[in-house]
Amino acid sequence: MTNKSNSLTKYLPIFLSIALIVGILIGIFLTGKNNFTSKFKSYDKINDVINFAMQDYVDTISKERLEEKAITGMLESLDPHSVYIPAEDFHNANDPLMGNFEGIGVQFRIQNDTIMVINTIVGGPSEKVGLKAGDRIVNVDGKKVAGIGIKDTEVIKKLKGKKGSKVKVEIFRRGVSHLLNFDIIRDVIPTYSIDIDYMVDKNIGYIKLSKFSATTSQEFSDALMRLKGKGMKGLILDLRGNGGGYLQSAIDVADHFLGTHKIIVYTEGKNRRKQIASATSEGLFEKEELVVLIDEFSASASEIIAGAIQDNDRGLIIGRRSFGKGLVQEQFSLSDGSAVRLTVARYHTPTGRCIQKSYQNGYENYMNDLNDRFLNGEFEKPDTSKFADSLKYRTPKGKIVYGGGGIMPDIYIPMVADKKLEYYNQLINKGLIYQFAFDYTDKNRKNLSIYKNADDYTLRFLVNNNIINDFINYATVNGVNKQSIGFNESIEKIKILLKAYIARNLFDDIGFYPIYLKTDNAFLKAVEEINKRK
Repeated sequence: MTNKSNSLTKYLPIFLSIALIVGILIGIFLTGKNNFTSKFKSYDKINDVINFAMQDYVDTISKERLEEKAITGMLESLDPHSVYIPAEDFHNANDPLMGNFEGIGVQFRIQNDTIMVINTIVGGPSEKVGLKAGDRIVNVDGKKVAGIGIKDTEVIKKLKGKKGSKVKVEIFRRGVSHLLNFDIIRDVIPTYSIDIDYMVDKNIGYIKLSKFSATTSQEFSDALMRLKGKGMKGLILDLRGNGGGYLQSAIDVADHFLGTHKIIVYTEGKNRRKQIASATSEGLFEKEELVVLIDEFSASASEIIAGAIQDNDRGLIIGRRSFGKGLVQEQFSLSDGSAVRLTVARYHTPTGRCIQKSYQNGYENYMNDLNDRFLNGEFEKPDTSKFADSLKYRTPKGKIVYGGGGIMPDIYIPMVADKKLEYYNQLINKGLIYQFAFDYTDKNRKNLSIYKNADDYTLRFLVNNNIINDFINYATVNGVNKQSIGFNESIEKIKILLKAYIARNLFDDIGFYPIYLKTDNAFLKAVEEINKRK
């Protein structure tokens, strides 16, 4: 008995310990408490908070909505360009970069609370069934869309859809007493990143690039070949208003301008090793004169090109300081059709500068930066005072360039409203030239159909005295009196803009830009600089 008692006493602590552990585990299993298990696996605090809210919040709430809010807030705390894309917005966010979308193939504008067809896409579904520029869309699939305060995004949702699906539209057409019905079968509609390419004169070409999409590389190569075939010896590449897009597309465009092995850009991040993009031997425009136009809305991929040209002393940058986005995003798809665009690296120009502007003071201050520039007078004159010596870099030829906040142009073009042209400035601020041109086109579309194409219109259409007098009366009715300062000096500028806006309503950008650019100071300076260097 003694030996048995001693043996039991010896092992009793072990048995008690095992029993205690088993009891704890059983208790955890039965009660569902996770205090202890959190030590054994990763603790999901966000999921716990969502579950508490679902179970105990005072009102009924959507779990999916809570999750999206949590993700959005989390990403906003990282940087301004890491974003969550809900499933319902996925195609709207990605289609512009893919180079096509599925829909009915119209360009539209909401005018006087009505969807006005500006143009139909050549060869697209709407053109095939007989929709015309000037038609007003009144009903879509039996539901009224006119006079209800509809927004652009709502129109897009109604008209876009899967290839092969049908949409029924009813339209009002001038001269027809009843609504016209059209059944349109949606199809793939191409989108383009080049708004226009044309020859300014016998030596200078112009390309307006609005975004960097999946099709940009081929579009740009084709445009260069077309213009070189017409004798182009100098190029104006207009990146104003271009907010960016695919990094690789920007690299492909820059490659055309730089000699073999010249650095275009390099990227680097904590979990992304340094990657250097260098020019190949396949450039189509490596030696000729080059000017790149930028402004405060030129961002990301646009800044990569401007930085590569500037840092390699390859051409002139003209305009105003660019936006300042030097972060690279990758898109990660989620199982419910939504996606996350996450910043994974920073990009650097060839001299080593990162041109990302600061976002340390929060998202709101970051997005208000352009307004601050306007209020501080930077749109009227360049300001490099905020760039410390540590942000100064030198190009191979010794030119000083800056990092830390966009690309500072070589030649600055201020945004200045000439106080001597008070009459003209009032017209612009109220949008009266644009509106009159729209109404004139709408009322005179039949007469304007005599012009075969944009070139024919540019050559033959004249803003005559009758049109000008009608416009002056229109402006007076809308609160701009011809007694204002600068009335006589404004007339020629008004004629040019009226002709340009009417051309846009008829022929889109291919009609607009060759006329409008005659009033554009940055463009005119670019032409002057190229001519100097011939």
